[in-house]
Amino acid sequence: MLKRFNMLSALIKKEFLSILKDPRSRMIIIMPPILQLLIFANALTMEIKNVDMMVLDYCNTQESRELIAGFEHSKWFGKIIRVDSNEDIKKNIETRKIEAAVIINADFDRKLKEGQPAAIQLILDGRNPTTAAAMNGYVTQVASTYYQLSGNGTANGAAIGIEIRNWFNPDVIYQWYLLATLIVMLAMMITLILTAFSVARERELGTFEQLIVSPYNSLEILLGKTIPPLILSLLMLSLMTFLVITFFGVPFNGSFLLFLFSAFIALLSLVGVGLFISSISKNQQQAILGVFTFMMPAILLSGFVSPIEDMPQVLQYVTYLNPVRFFMNIGRGMFLKGMHFGDVFANLVPLGIIALITLTLAATTFKRKLE
Repeated sequence: MLKRFNMLSALIKKEFLSILKDPRSRMIIIMPPILQLLIFANALTMEIKNVDMMVLDYCNTQESRELIAGFEHSKWFGKIIRVDSNEDIKKNIETRKIEAAVIINADFDRKLKEGQPAAIQLILDGRNPTTAAAMNGYVTQVASTYYQLSGNGTANGAAIGIEIRNWFNPDVIYQWYLLATLIVMLAMMITLILTAFSVARERELGTFEQLIVSPYNSLEILLGKTIPPLILSLLMLSLMTFLVITFFGVPFNGSFLLFLFSAFIALLSLVGVGLFISSISKNQQQAILGVFTFMMPAILLSGFVSPIEDMPQVLQYVTYLNPVRFFMNIGRGMFLKGMHFGDVFANLVPLGIIALITLTLAATTFKRKLE
């Protein structure tokens, strides 16, 4: 047993040296992620629309119902969901089922009739500042239009005051949302590229045949190819997290150890994808093409570019097979919300299942290639 462990340690050491001695691998691990982190943090922007919203109507009069109808008939919103308590709003915003909620005060109709400013409260999920800013503008526009059509409007706009609260990101700093997401994508990229290169590099250098005739079995070779990229990716993720917190001032409200454990499970699922790509690639060029073939759909179906709820129903089901979706949920939740274990666990279960599937697929393919 000790002999097999020493042999495995030697294989892992050899894989570390192969990665770190290769100039291309060193560049992939260190420079691109840091440069992209710095550049995209200041350059990348996006817009989101058609977001679902909750409404809590304490007034429940004709006036408040007409205002809600204005939201329902607006082209900017998706579904308008009526609820009965603040707890419903809190639970659904925390779990990211909705992005915004409007609370209509009980004296809304009375103040309108008396010509006084009638206040409504807008609750926003500040974890996505772009959506929060857009919803702020849309709700203000609908309220202004309603007030003018009700016969109380003036040329100067609405007398409906809107009290805005942005949860998890009070100042709606878009950079916070972007960076919390970006380090997840960069860690994913490092993991995929390093694992995809591993076997393809051996084939290109002509050393893959030596592995086949070596005393290592397929499981030991697979572990030797898995552990170094996983450790290097976790180290780079930790470094990027430190940079984001220290230099960009993004708050980290969760448990760092829980974040690292979650990242380990998430990256493990991506290691399986990378090893599968590496097993079917004849050279590193094919491996890198395979990585980008996987990455683009994975990012687009993760909820980063547009909300998953706005995608066609079929694609929404497909996202459950995407580890990046759940990894991003954890990343944003840990930074901006301080996600608790229960919420993290809900994302770790599908990640664990995906990791089991991808690693099994990679191991089966890898074993067949060795044979």
